[in-house]
Amino acid sequence: MYARSTTVHGSPEHLDDGIAYARDDVMPAVRHMTGCIGLSMLCNRESGQSIVTTAWADEAAMHDSESGVWDLRRRMAEVLGGRPEVQEWEIALMHRMHEAHHGACTRVIWGSEAPERLDDHLDAVRMTLLAKMEDLPGFCSVSVMIDRESGRSATSVTYDSRQDMVAATEAATALRTDFARSIGMEITAMTEFDLALSHLRVPEMV
Repeated sequence: MYARSTTVHGSPEHLDDGIAYARDDVMPAVRHMTGCIGLSMLCNRESGQSIVTTAWADEAAMHDSESGVWDLRRRMAEVLGGRPEVQEWEIALMHRMHEAHHGACTRVIWGSEAPERLDDHLDAVRMTLLAKMEDLPGFCSVSVMIDRESGRSATSVTYDSRQDMVAATEAATALRTDFARSIGMEITAMTEFDLALSHLRVPEMV
């Protein structure tokens, strides 16, 4: 399965308008596109950064949808007051303890490593990291998206509430640091978000 993420560094005061546009206009439109399996939206209310992600059954469906989402993406950026930055990913792993509910928050960790190490990365997540993550306070789900050509990855860890995410910070930091060191991954960025829209229907992929 594949995903396209659109990041906009907009204005915090425009986020609610952006969420409404994504919910009322973008989501109904993409749901009718062949191969679409959902949409999510993350928002950082302090910085104004938002990420809208659409998931697709295969790479062909993602690419075929490009012409249909172009105007929606442009309008979304206008509403949010920023410029869209688009990235395409392979959805390599998805694990849920349960569905996300209202008030859930997500910490996204971007990483970079040698492309040939990505499969070892995923194996290590499955064999050693998932069980430890399930013990974090309020752990809801984790997904890993990768770009096999560049070696980039984006790992999203969702918690039931912001309080849970804060409570898990120390343990999560230790897990993240040890894991990155063990597989030779550079953590290039990390941001915390509110999970504004959660309608990705990606099945369990472990």
